[in-house]
Amino acid sequence: MRISPGAEATPVAAKTARVDQLPVSEPSWFDQSVRPESQAPRPQPPRHEPLRQERVEQAPPPRQEEPVRETLPVSGYDEEPEDRLTGSDEPKKGRKPLVVVLGLLVVAALAGATLYAVNEFGGPAAVEIKPPAPPAAVQPLVKAVTAGGPAPSPAGVKSVLAGPAGNSALGTLTGSVVDPANGTVLWQQGDTTAATPASSLKILTAAAALLSLEKTDQLSTKVVQGAEPGTVVIVGGGDPTISGTPGSSVYPGAAALDDLVNQVKQKGQVTKVQFDLSRYTGEALGPQWETADIAGGSVAPIVPFMLDGGRLNPKNDVSARTGSPAQSAADAFAQRIGAPGATPGTAVQGAQVLGEIKSAPIEQLVDNMMQISDNVLTEAIAREVAIKTGNEPSFAGGVKAVRDVLTKNGFDLTGANFVDGSGLSATNKIPAKLLTDVLATAAKPTLDDPRTAKLRPLLTALPVAGGSGTLAGRYGGSASGGKGWVRAKTGTLTGVNALAGVVVDVDGRVLVFSFMSASNRNPELEVRPALDVMAAALRGCGCS
Repeated sequence: MRISPGAEATPVAAKTARVDQLPVSEPSWFDQSVRPESQAPRPQPPRHEPLRQERVEQAPPPRQEEPVRETLPVSGYDEEPEDRLTGSDEPKKGRKPLVVVLGLLVVAALAGATLYAVNEFGGPAAVEIKPPAPPAAVQPLVKAVTAGGPAPSPAGVKSVLAGPAGNSALGTLTGSVVDPANGTVLWQQGDTTAATPASSLKILTAAAALLSLEKTDQLSTKVVQGAEPGTVVIVGGGDPTISGTPGSSVYPGAAALDDLVNQVKQKGQVTKVQFDLSRYTGEALGPQWETADIAGGSVAPIVPFMLDGGRLNPKNDVSARTGSPAQSAADAFAQRIGAPGATPGTAVQGAQVLGEIKSAPIEQLVDNMMQISDNVLTEAIAREVAIKTGNEPSFAGGVKAVRDVLTKNGFDLTGANFVDGSGLSATNKIPAKLLTDVLATAAKPTLDDPRTAKLRPLLTALPVAGGSGTLAGRYGGSASGGKGWVRAKTGTLTGVNALAGVVVDVDGRVLVFSFMSASNRNPELEVRPALDVMAAALRGCGCS
């Protein structure tokens, strides 16, 4: 797309009770200092000789017929028994009561400590055993959209769009709204009159690609053995998404140039690098394209071998582009493999393949081109449709291929006249009805139409209002009701703004729409917000 002035762009600390914060109380036996076992004698209970004597006097005398046996140490203890420490020969009949008393004291102390902890940290409720809570009632916020919602009426939709469509900022407005569940046209205004679509034309190229190419197809870039020893030839395979800098790409899943270099290095020394661009024919710039759009970041010359879509800054989707993307990419390869600068050449048919890298699948490439409105990637995909259908891989061949595929699949292209696949040319003209026809087919609630299954990815490729792609920064203010509910492809050229996509109304009904405006008013502050309000009005429509 061409971007004119003002065009679219896209501990909480836990509270823990410390011991030194507890209330001061009398020291318990927990508080007594403990010395290491090797230094401290075994604790003994206090001794009161009269008490000991009293227990001895009360003990029955030993029977004479049974000699008193010496008590032996118990095996496995570190300390000797108490009677050996004192040197007494008395029988130990008073020891058991003392042990029992000590045991009771310990139990009492533990019980007191437990009672203190319970009262201090929550009372009896803290240890009360309660039955488990019943399962929480789950109420999903994301609900499946079906055709079961109330069907809006043409009168209802016309009423809700009357105000937004009458905004003078929109200038000459054409468009239509359709219910894909039953095919009913709910609103139309000049929908069969051809108008400039700008980048909304990408909907047609994307649809043709999904209808004619396998979703898992990939674009392959190879390096083959040259005619002379030490010479290699890079064969451009139509993939403009190859990443020249690891981790820096606007294309998810892009192949890496370094991977290609490393594969070739393993096959031997390279002394000369050539690049073959014979996959494409015709001019590298489209009809009525302006060379200023290269520096402006909208496009690069369309060639079958380049890095990062020709961007000078691979991280920025609107970065200025290079005017010689193939030469720049081949030179980068040569430098990394240790050879002089690259030169144009032709691969020998059947030459040995020394390395190969592949793009993301076609379905993902379509998604990416729609999200960031990438003109270079769109034109590359149009050429792949041309090759698949037997047309020449050029601008003219790509346009013919798109038209042929759509016509073959039952779409009426009456009044449509376009010269590129991306919509960058201001001479492109199509009726709004063609856009809604394609979108309505993709959005049918059932898959009994074979076209619908193939076109379904087109819907998920559309940017989300206020959330992703070229709509990420839109849908504020009076259009905020459409945020998250509208998915649409944008279009922007000087004096032209378009919006075409799908929306779920408050009754859960999916509607498709296309709006195209020709206006000299401020695009960023007036025209595009006015289009957003129209789509948001459809979201708020309970128009049955």
